[in-house]
Amino acid sequence: MITGKFPELRLRRSRKNDWSRRLIEENNLTPNDFILPVFLIDGKNKKQEIKSMPGVYRYTLDKINFIVDKAIKKGIPMIALFPYKEIKKKNILGTEALNENNLVCRALQIIKKRYKNQIGIMCDVALDPYTSHGHDGLLKKDYVLNDETVEILTNQSLLQAQMGCDVIAPSDMMDGRIGKIRKALDKNGFKMTQILSYAIKYSSSFYGPFRDAVGSKGLLKSNKKNYQMDFRNSNEALREVTLDIKEGADMVMVKPGLPYLDIIKLVKENFKIPVMAYQVSGEYSLLEYGINKGLTDKNIIIESLVAFKRAGANAIVSYYADRLDKILK
Repeated sequence: MITGKFPELRLRRSRKNDWSRRLIEENNLTPNDFILPVFLIDGKNKKQEIKSMPGVYRYTLDKINFIVDKAIKKGIPMIALFPYKEIKKKNILGTEALNENNLVCRALQIIKKRYKNQIGIMCDVALDPYTSHGHDGLLKKDYVLNDETVEILTNQSLLQAQMGCDVIAPSDMMDGRIGKIRKALDKNGFKMTQILSYAIKYSSSFYGPFRDAVGSKGLLKSNKKNYQMDFRNSNEALREVTLDIKEGADMVMVKPGLPYLDIIKLVKENFKIPVMAYQVSGEYSLLEYGINKGLTDKNIIIESLVAFKRAGANAIVSYYADRLDKILK
């Protein structure tokens, strides 16, 4: 609580000089605040730009060392792996998710063999990169089946842990999947493998470029409202987090990020658990468009990222993570 009154109290005194403004900064950004998404693609010798996300690339496995080396050099604690799959490798059941030779599994083995524990690896657990209909689970008459999907997601999580994944990150929004995954990991010798639950994932229009990045653009014939959250709700978000913590989540994610700063703050204040925010593809692409068209400048990136920290996020999944040092200059 501020005590005092004008003119004895002048809050602008501390804003007059750069040194003084820096001295009283309440929130700032360091590499430790970031998780870097890495998109994978089949083939050789490819660094393929994602057209809907300027400055973001897909990497073949023989090129993955380039981006991992960069992340380690910049002090980023963790990367997150996302596969791009051609339509011919997708089917209605998403069976490629359980293939021990899929892109994510091979990438895990390559990275762990070379880097050991120099950097953490987070793996997305969901079926949308692998299904021909673009949904996160098994589909029956436009409804995603819950319990049947959870069984597959549990096996997917266990496979990723066996291949070396450090942080299992279910992004599917099925009920009960955290508990099932935690039990399976513990039973099979992976008690120290962490779970970062996408506990709060809203059905959002901000995901479009990501679907392009993983090859599911245009596949979705219906929406995801029967499993992802309604953006009008906040109390429901707290119920989701409560359930996931009880089931064994070590950390939780709020996705999208910037439109949901109030939710990040609510979760942090109510649960005191590590909270991650995902600055999603639509947020990224809108910022890039504004900068590239001269409508704003690159400082808008820092402003948006600091907002997550101010709201209470421990870390941010951001496509800017590996360029932060250049942006801050």
